[in-house]
Amino acid sequence: MAADHRILRNLPSIASLLEDPEVAAVAGQIPRPVLVDLLRRAVGGVRALVRRGACGSAEPEVLRAAILEQLAAGVRECTRPHYRRVINATGIVLHTGLGRAVLPARALRQIQEELGGYSLLQVDLDTGERSKRDERIAWLLRQLTGAPAATVVNNNAAATFLVLSTVARGREVIVSRGQLVEIGGSFRLPEVMAQSGAKLVEVGTTNRTHPADYERAITNQTAAILRVHPSNYRIRGFTAEVGLRELVEIAHRHNVLMIDDVGAGALLDFSCFGFEPEPTLPESIAAGADLVTASADKLIGGPQGGIILGREDLIQAIRKNPLARMVRVDKLTLAALEATLMLFLDQAVALAEVPTLRILRRGVEELGRQAERIARAVAHQVPEAEVVVVDGFSQMGSGSLPGQDLPTRLVAIGSPSVDAGRLAARLRQHEPPVFARVHRDRVLLDPRTVLEGEEDLLIEACVAAFRAAP
Repeated sequence: MAADHRILRNLPSIASLLEDPEVAAVAGQIPRPVLVDLLRRAVGGVRALVRRGACGSAEPEVLRAAILEQLAAGVRECTRPHYRRVINATGIVLHTGLGRAVLPARALRQIQEELGGYSLLQVDLDTGERSKRDERIAWLLRQLTGAPAATVVNNNAAATFLVLSTVARGREVIVSRGQLVEIGGSFRLPEVMAQSGAKLVEVGTTNRTHPADYERAITNQTAAILRVHPSNYRIRGFTAEVGLRELVEIAHRHNVLMIDDVGAGALLDFSCFGFEPEPTLPESIAAGADLVTASADKLIGGPQGGIILGREDLIQAIRKNPLARMVRVDKLTLAALEATLMLFLDQAVALAEVPTLRILRRGVEELGRQAERIARAVAHQVPEAEVVVVDGFSQMGSGSLPGQDLPTRLVAIGSPSVDAGRLAARLRQHEPPVFARVHRDRVLLDPRTVLEGEEDLLIEACVAAFRAAP
C-alpha cells in the first residue's frame, strides 16, 4: 500500500500536464474545458492501473507516457464523429446497432442538394399558406398502396400508439394472445396499449385463435380489432389464425374498426428473394383494413419512420391528435423518405437502387466469388492465418422475416495465436470499424452486407488486426 502511494505521488498534476509540449500540441484541436476533462480522465485511468498493479513501472516518465497515450485516445474519440461509417460484415442486412437500412444514394443526394439552405417544408407554393409537412409523403403512399389517406410519424411504435390513442382511448381493442409481441428495447404491446388509453382484450391462445374468439369478445365497448404481424418471431406446428379479410368482415359486421399493424412493412412481395410470403401494405389496404401501420426503415429500406395508412376521416382525426406533433418527423427524414418512396414508383428501379433490396438479390455464386477473393488476399498477406470459405446464411435482422435465412458464402478466419474474440475486437477498433460474427473460435465475414467499394478496406482491416500489438 505504501508503495502504491509513492507511485501515485509520481503522477503529474493537471496544471503541469497543461504546460507539457505534447499536450499543448493538441490544445488547438479542442476547447480547453474539454482538454482539461480528458486530462483528468487520463490521469484517473492511469491511477486505476497503478492501484491494480498493472502499470508496469513507477517512473514519472512512464506514468506521463501512459497518461499521454490515454489522452491521445480520448482526443481521437472526442474529435471524430460518433455516428460514422462502419463496414458491416455480419450478414445481417438490417442491423439495428449499425443503422438498419442503408439509405439509397438518391436519398443522400437529395439531402445534400436540397437541404443545404432554407428548404420547402410546409408552405403551399400557390397560396403561400401553411400546409401539411408530410403532404408529399402522403401522396406517394397513396400512389404506392391504394390507401385513401396517409401520414407518417417517427417510428411504428409511435404510429400504433397514436392510432390507438385517437380511435380507442377508453374503449376496448381485441388482440389475439399469439400477437402480443415484445419489440426491441423491451417495449411490449400490452404496455403500449395501456399508455394509449385503450383497453386490451385478449382472445384465443398463444398458438390458436379462431373467428368465434373474436365474435364472442365484441361488446358495445369495443372500438377495434387489432391484428399484429409477428415480425420478430414465428409460431409453428399446431397453429391457427384468422386471415385479414375474415377479420375485416367480422369487424365491419359489428361496426368496429379493423387495424392492421404490419410491423416491418413491405411495398412489394418478398417471396421473390426466397422468403416466405409477407403481408404487404397494398394487400392490407385491398383487404379492407381501416387503418394500417408499418415501419418505413425496414423492408422499405428508408429512414426510420412509422407509416399510417387508412380512411381519410380517421387519418384526419389522427393528424389532429395533440400527440401527433410530439411524434412528427423532421425535414431530413421527410426528404430521405420521399426519395426512397419515389424509387418504388417503378419496381425495377427500386430493385436496382434501394440498397436493402439490392443486397437481398445477390446470389450465392456472386457471394462465393467475393468470399474467395477476400480469403485469398488475407491468406496471402497473413500466412499464419487459417482462412477458408464455408457455406453459411445471412439474416434480415431488426425483427424482420424471423427464422428465414438466405444462403451465403462466408470467409472463416482463425488463428493459433489470436483468439476469435480478440480478433473481432481488433476489427471493431479499426478505422473504419469492421463488425463480424464469431462462431466456434473463428471470425466469420459475410460478403452479402459488404458494400461496393468496401472489399479492399475489409481486407486491410483483417491484415491490420493480425499485425496489431498484443
